[in-house]
Amino acid sequence: MADAANRGSNVVVIGGGVAGSLLAKSLQFDSNLVLIDPKEYFDVPWTDLRSMVEPTFAEKTLIKHSEYFSNGTIVNSRAIDITATEVLTEEGRAVPYDYLVVATGHDDPLPRSKTDRIGQFKQDYEKIKSSSSILIIGGGPTGVELAGEIATDFPDKKVTLVHKGERLIEFIGLKASTKALKWLKSKKVEVLLGQTVDLDSVPEGSREFKTSAGTTVSADSYFVCIGKPLSSAWLRGTILKDSLDEHGRVKVDDKLRVRGQDKIFAIGDINDVKELKQGYLAQEHATLVAKNIKSLMKGGKESSLAPYKPGSAMAIVSLGRKSAVAQFPFMTASGRFPGMIKSKDLFIGRTRKLMGVDP
Repeated sequence: MADAANRGSNVVVIGGGVAGSLLAKSLQFDSNLVLIDPKEYFDVPWTDLRSMVEPTFAEKTLIKHSEYFSNGTIVNSRAIDITATEVLTEEGRAVPYDYLVVATGHDDPLPRSKTDRIGQFKQDYEKIKSSSSILIIGGGPTGVELAGEIATDFPDKKVTLVHKGERLIEFIGLKASTKALKWLKSKKVEVLLGQTVDLDSVPEGSREFKTSAGTTVSADSYFVCIGKPLSSAWLRGTILKDSLDEHGRVKVDDKLRVRGQDKIFAIGDINDVKELKQGYLAQEHATLVAKNIKSLMKGGKESSLAPYKPGSAMAIVSLGRKSAVAQFPFMTASGRFPGMIKSKDLFIGRTRKLMGVDP
C-alpha cells in the first residue's frame, strides 16, 4: 500500500474496473486519492473469453493496480457503506472523502490475486480442452464470443449454444444478430433459440441437458454466460439509497454526478446514462469526471463543468481471432473488417497504453 502525500482534496474511487481504474490513474497526482477495490488488479473484461482458450493471454489483460497507480492509496476491500463524509469498508476502515466516485460495475466476485485469476483461466482452458462437447447457456455477447473462441481454437469440439431470446445479442440490431448466427452456423455451432436450460434439474455429473422445448443436449461440460447483476444492491443501505432507479442503476445528471449530490459521481455500467454499456464509453465517463473533479478542486463554478454526451449505438462482438460482427451508427458489418478492429488483440495494446503500462 502506497500512501499519497497530502495534496488537498481527498478523492475516493470505489471500484477498480474499466472506469474506476482509469479515473484513479488520471487523478493520482492532483489529489489525495484512495482506490477501494477487493482485487489487486484491473481485469480487462472484454478479453476474458480469449484468456479461457489461451491462458497466457491473461498475463497482459490483468493489470495490477500498482502498475498504473503509484501515487495514492490502494485499499483491497469491499465498500459496504457511504455517509456524507466517508466510505466504510468491509474490514472496518473509514475512508474520508471530499469527492467520491462510484464505479462498481457488475457484481462479479473474482479472486483477490492476479495469480489466482490466471489459475481460473487455466482451469477453464483444461475444461474446454478435455471436453468433446460443450454447452453454452446464454446468447448475449459473452456467450456468442465464447462460442466463437472455442469454435476457432478447437474446431473439433461440438459446441451447442442455448439462448432464451428469439435472436442472439439482442442489445444490438437485427442485422448484427443475423450475421452472428450465420457465422456461428458456418463453424458448425448448433444454436437453439427461444429455449432455456434449468441446471437445477440436471443430476450432478449428468451429461444430458434438457431444454425448455424438450430438446436433449449432450455435453461433457457447460458454461453459463448470462448477464451478471449490477453491483449496486449494497447502496440501498447508504446515503445513496434513494438514488437508484428501478433497474438498480445510479441516477446521474449530465455531469455524471449522482442526482441530488454535489460531490458524488457514478461512472461506467453502474449509472443510468441511456446508451449501450460498452468499455470505451466507461473510459469516456472516467475522462470526463476526472476533468470535472479537477475543475471543482480548483474552485471552478457549475458553468465550468463539462456535460456528458451519451455515446451512439456502436458495438463490436468478436467471432474468434479474425472475424467480428459490428454495429456502427451508419452500418452493420461482419467478417474480417470489424475483426481487424477488435478481434486480433481485443484492444489490449490500446488499453495498456491508455493505462500507462508497457504494451
